[in-house]
Amino acid sequence: MTTWPPDDLQLLGTAEEIEISSHRQDGSLRPYVIIWIVEVNGELYVRSAYGAANGWFRRAQTSGTGSIRVDAVEHSVRFGPADAVAQVATDAEYRRKYGRFPADIVDTVVGDDVHAVTMRVAPA
Repeated sequence: MTTWPPDDLQLLGTAEEIEISSHRQDGSLRPYVIIWIVEVNGELYVRSAYGAANGWFRRAQTSGTGSIRVDAVEHSVRFGPADAVAQVATDAEYRRKYGRFPADIVDTVVGDDVHAVTMRVAPA
């Protein structure tokens, strides 16, 4: 996977929310879903708050490609696994970035239970 240009990394990593979509088998994009995103050590990560059964996560994992957008900026992306080393830092960044929300909400995207539903998002 390639790396993000600094301006794009800044925009996406500091966004409160992004919209994410995956490709269908015919190459078209599915409807966008709003999710949280974090930047850790120059990489972008997303997590499925409600586990592997969450539709957007299953579809993104299966297709491996899609699109993300924030404001009027859209990027073609590839979805891949997050390495084990990034998981603890990703937990910390979710807590730092979204800690103003109630703990029961933030807890859906941090901890050992969600490490398996963490995806690295890289430019396509």
